[in-house]
Amino acid sequence: MFIKPFVDEGLGNSSYLVGSEETGLAAVIDPQRDGDQYVQVADGLGFRLKYALDTHLHADFISGVRELAAQVDLQIGASAEAELGFDHLPLRDGDTLALGELTVAVLATPGHSPEHIGFTVTEPKRTSPAAIFTGGALIVGGAARTDLLGHDLTVPLARQLYHTFHHKLLALPDSVSVYPTHGAGSFCIAPTSLDRVTTIGRERATNRLAQARSEEEFVALALDGLPSYPVYFKELRAVNRRGPKVLGGLPELKPLSPVAVHEWLGQGGAVLDVRPAREFAEGHVPNAYGIALDTPLITWAGWLIPFGAPLVLVANSRADCDEAVRQLIRIGYDDLRGYLEGGIAAWEAADLPVTRIRRIPVAELRDRLNSGDAPLVLDVRQDDEWTAGHIPGAIHIEDGRLPYEDLPLPADRPIVVHCQHRDRSTAGLAVLARRGYRDLTLLDGGFAAWHDAGFEVEQGLR
Repeated sequence: MFIKPFVDEGLGNSSYLVGSEETGLAAVIDPQRDGDQYVQVADGLGFRLKYALDTHLHADFISGVRELAAQVDLQIGASAEAELGFDHLPLRDGDTLALGELTVAVLATPGHSPEHIGFTVTEPKRTSPAAIFTGGALIVGGAARTDLLGHDLTVPLARQLYHTFHHKLLALPDSVSVYPTHGAGSFCIAPTSLDRVTTIGRERATNRLAQARSEEEFVALALDGLPSYPVYFKELRAVNRRGPKVLGGLPELKPLSPVAVHEWLGQGGAVLDVRPAREFAEGHVPNAYGIALDTPLITWAGWLIPFGAPLVLVANSRADCDEAVRQLIRIGYDDLRGYLEGGIAAWEAADLPVTRIRRIPVAELRDRLNSGDAPLVLDVRQDDEWTAGHIPGAIHIEDGRLPYEDLPLPADRPIVVHCQHRDRSTAGLAVLARRGYRDLTLLDGGFAAWHDAGFEVEQGLR
């Protein structure tokens, strides 16, 4: 048995190429939409792809099973309970698939989602599986969240997860290797561990959910500490069920002149600038979204930009533009109209208007907070970061809430925005500008610079 993980650090997820070295047959489990990466690696290693398998209807990324099936002669396999709207093998508990001499068996593992399944892989002449691919049913140190389908299903799914966890997964031998899809960095989970693979034995001994002494205790633990999640999660389950559009490879965007982009803006079109945050602050197309590639774009575009919005990109290079396209199509942002040819330099050379973000050093902010000229300080970090420590007197609104919530922010008062460093606050500040706030300033270096300067920090919710 051969296993190669493909890790998306931005989404915090892993997909897997699983193959038989004896026969050269392979499957991809929970593939992302840009299927070229799996085809290229399989070809390079001498494998022929036979299956593309999904463990569940993903909420955080577009499944790549249809893209792979369009590129390679293979079969798509998914839970029968997913009720997919396209051709596939409907899989049920106890079903098996042959991968050369390897046996891939289906295990119903509901909880993270109702239709969730896992895949065990057993080698010949063995009675126990060597590995299990658990999707979100079991991750390192925990399990994926059960609240993505709404309040009414949160507890019932957590109860299903209890039985999946204790009566199915922990019934496997300690030696079984565990390959989850969700991991560190995924908003489908509460933070647990930086490790991405584990064993049944390790989880039996250390997973906090495995230590639960009752179903009620398990449910309480499963629902504790869940972070907020991007609003686009509410869209992708339905997209993956009916079948995402087949792109036929990574889209190639057309170059657009500065004049054409200016006209696009005049028609109400949106521009997404993926350059580093500092460069965006130094000058950008007016009303552009500013989300740097390594913020990461793949997560924060889904927080801050309306799902499916048509976009024109601004990037420093064609390679950066291609990487932005790859990240965006993974989460369903397909309507990409082109990119600004020549970048921001061409825009400025065309004598078109440029927006610049004011910046303030932490020492100057501290002086102003102690004077009669105090601005409002807006902390856009996540809840756990705010609770651990924040600037005294600041108000807190998570970055992902800025586009759609009624904001308790005065329009006539200076606002200084910060995150931990710079990327998220720059992105959030651009959203505030699009919502009509004008007196905006970026805290240079963010909360990290404030903390490192030794300035006063408050802890707790208030």
